[in-house]
Amino acid sequence: MTTSAWTRRDFLRRTAATASLAVGGSLLAGACTSTSTGSGNALENARTNGTIKVGIAGEQPYGFTDQSGRVTGEAPEVARAVFSALGIPEITATQVEFTSLIAGLRARQYDMVAAGMNITPQRCASAAFSIPDYSALTAFLVPRGNPQQVLRYEDLVAKNLQVAVLSGAVEQGYAEAAGVPAGQIQVFDDQNTLLQAVTDNRAYCASLTDISLNDLVQKNPQAGVEVTEGFAPVVDGQEVVSAAGFVFRQGDTELLQAFNTELQRIQDNGKWVRIVEPFGFTEANLPADDVTTERLCSSGG
Repeated sequence: MTTSAWTRRDFLRRTAATASLAVGGSLLAGACTSTSTGSGNALENARTNGTIKVGIAGEQPYGFTDQSGRVTGEAPEVARAVFSALGIPEITATQVEFTSLIAGLRARQYDMVAAGMNITPQRCASAAFSIPDYSALTAFLVPRGNPQQVLRYEDLVAKNLQVAVLSGAVEQGYAEAAGVPAGQIQVFDDQNTLLQAVTDNRAYCASLTDISLNDLVQKNPQAGVEVTEGFAPVVDGQEVVSAAGFVFRQGDTELLQAFNTELQRIQDNGKWVRIVEPFGFTEANLPADDVTTERLCSSGG
């Protein structure tokens, strides 16, 4: 089947918080949300200052603050490796709501978004994306054993089952595109409430990326749930390809190009896989050669 580019989720609301970190991982005092990164060449400025500011959204396992106070996750750890190779030893991170990340970037609150943000035509209109960092599939969180054998959205229609989705997330659109009636779709604000909806039998299943759901199950081993095999949803007769990248201001071409060069290098030499494995990513999440930023930014994929 022909594939087209789309997104795993558009908006995941997150509680706003602010944190700064050094490349070694120690948390530094001070809020960054109102601090401008200044003007001029972002790459030269970061090299001169020895640090660069990034925006995160507090979503596990993509970019979050752990219990020790360290800002970590797939995207911040990959960013650390890239910037270290570019001669920028420190990263400071500002956590804001997911929906505010690009606005904060354009307002120069930070120089890059490191939050597992999917590359979409709408976002490409107002920001510049790196080469794809990773690809992810959609999956379902189901009761252990998956007694209703739900594997695709179409199964929800056929079996008249309730599904839980995140508020503003594109999984709701995937379900609707497959013909799931609005009355069978329950909307929740965070991953924990998705889990609770399934364990409390308010919904048969919850839908999100396989990476997010596997992380949720790993953190809740006694919940009696499991994750189905990942799949590509079908929208308008085409399979959806989902890939995320790092986000830059459109004028910061030198920073973007330097970042792309190093990101491609660590993807090619195997370092990327070693960095992301602790967060549930594998070599299978490396984007295919035909999954490019240009394709993902285009209206037709």
